[in-house]
Amino acid sequence: MKGIVFYGALGKFTWRMLATVLGSQGIVVFLGALVARGLASATGDDRSHAWLWTGIGLALLCFLAAGMMRRPWGVTLGWLIQVLTFASALVVPAMLGVGLIFLVLWVGSLVLCRRVEDQVAARQQTDPARQP
Repeated sequence: MKGIVFYGALGKFTWRMLATVLGSQGIVVFLGALVARGLASATGDDRSHAWLWTGIGLALLCFLAAGMMRRPWGVTLGWLIQVLTFASALVVPAMLGVGLIFLVLWVGSLVLCRRVEDQVAARQQTDPARQP
């Protein structure tokens, strides 16, 4: 499928959209970390603080990756975050739904934004007066 990349430079529109997805994902992952801590505390699990700090680390990684989308390896880090979000469903099963939603947003942004950037580039080649 054209548009899905795992490493490399992205167009300006694409990396901005992916950074927005990751920033939003970071907020939701943080909330999931709070849920994981609460569930663990309620059941008497001694790992409640570990789940909280692991979730906070993943949320911070989301924000870091959002800032790194301009780098060629930023998209690779974003894919890793998608996998880790799915892995968090082992602790909080509802994170499976969160992972699915953000995976659809991630892949959709990669494909559609690439298409938009290709159309803008084609338009600029045919009409050089439309330079942004």
